Amino acid sequence: MRKPGNSIYALWYVCTVGVTAILCILISCQKVPLTKRNQLHLVPESQLQALSYQEYDSLKATSKTESNTPDAQMVNIVSANIEKAVEVYMKSVNLSSRLKGFKWESHLFVDTQINAWCMPGGKIGVYTGILPYTKNDTGMAVVLGHEISHAVAQHGDERMSELLLVNLGGIALAEALSKQPQATRQLALAAFGLGAQVGYVLPYSRLQESEADRLGLIFMSMAGYDPHAAIPFWERMMNASKGQAPPPFLSDHPTDASRIANIRKLIPEAMKYYKKAT
Repeated sequence: MRKPGNSIYALWYVCTVGVTAILCILISCQKVPLTKRNQLHLVPESQLQALSYQEYDSLKATSKTESNTPDAQMVNIVSANIEKAVEVYMKSVNLSSRLKGFKWESHLFVDTQINAWCMPGGKIGVYTGILPYTKNDTGMAVVLGHEISHAVAQHGDERMSELLLVNLGGIALAEALSKQPQATRQLALAAFGLGAQVGYVLPYSRLQESEADRLGLIFMSMAGYDPHAAIPFWERMMNASKGQAPPPFLSDHPTDASRIANIRKLIPEAMKYYKKAT
């Protein structure tokens, strides 16, 4: 596993922080649910979902998964509960259109990686390596609420748009897949959160992480899981990275004490949804 070179990362960061604001005036943009932040949106959602489904099927075919075990059943139950909460929430804010084409599916992959992700279109992967840190269904709800929020907020789409601009000159996704299929596939997997598998770790921005934290707490709370569980989970993840390379889940999900402090501030908002659900 390697991180992107300094020059590539610097270009990507500039694009994320500065250029995006300018491009949003000139090109296609949309707003993130709840936060209403403008985000770059150059790639049709249907194209990204098609790519996501293709890669997900490939992963299932080449990886070992668990089924009919207590852990696999827990992943499926928790993900289903949060998916229902997402659909209710998005309908309540008149944004159900953001879920068009979603085909929810979750699998527990047998892998020591401490990681989980949700691709565009609702394709979810959890690795057995993260189970000692989630500990139970509420801890799993923290993870899945967060990862599903990245997909609902279309952060993968946003990152793919930025990566196409920075690395491939802004060409359309279909053209990029035709001309540079392997490079484009690696960019897509990095944008979707599977960077550790393709050797290209792309950190989410602090804004994207904050949005996923906030939405994730709301979604898990609406599904009936106590959002207070987010604090000990992220503390366990922080401890896992002390004195060694961070696990994949932290390589593209940076966390620190200030982030946990911010989550503490978000919990009262999430508790309003939790009390309604319970």
